[in-house]
Amino acid sequence: MGISIQQFRQLKDRLNRSTRATAPLPVLPATNQRGNLHEIVLGVDPSLRGTGFGVIRRAKPHPQTLAHGTISCPASWEHSRCLLKIAEGLRDIIRQHRPTVCVIEGLFYAQNLQTALTMGEARGAALTIIAEGGLEIFEIAPRKVKQAIVGYGAAQKIAVAKMVQRMLHLSELPAPDAADALALALTHAQENGRYSLNSPKRI
Repeated sequence: MGISIQQFRQLKDRLNRSTRATAPLPVLPATNQRGNLHEIVLGVDPSLRGTGFGVIRRAKPHPQTLAHGTISCPASWEHSRCLLKIAEGLRDIIRQHRPTVCVIEGLFYAQNLQTALTMGEARGAALTIIAEGGLEIFEIAPRKVKQAIVGYGAAQKIAVAKMVQRMLHLSELPAPDAADALALALTHAQENGRYSLNSPKRI
């Protein structure tokens, strides 16, 4: 069946509109829920008796440290009291510094079942508060953090702390748990500052 020139033009116009409507969107850099690039990063190294935290801001020539420390609980405290203090401490940090992304230490193999369960409790308390704050959450394995910061996946804690001090131009060596948390934040900033085939796992 033949069609007129006018009908052909109308059909062509409809096809062009359909093609424009289904064109793929451009790939944009990772942004937070407010549409901005993550500028403030929270690192968390969860532990029942000493949860390390570190908050950094992306800046040039090097990231700026906004806060770091350890949420400590005495050995005499029952687990529930420790978990409450972890939750309250992280809630205050998030409220004060307004990070938009959190990096938490990934799970590791533990020979002692009780240790694994206790770590899981602390991690759960931390994740609940972080999610409550609306942050995007990523996890990075401890070995990958050491590789990114020190260049050696089996590096000792002191080596990580010294490199973190150097990278962030800190006047004093950070406490071990706080240094691990800052290392997590730095690793995330490095991974997202360049193209990487090994993106951190989002949880």
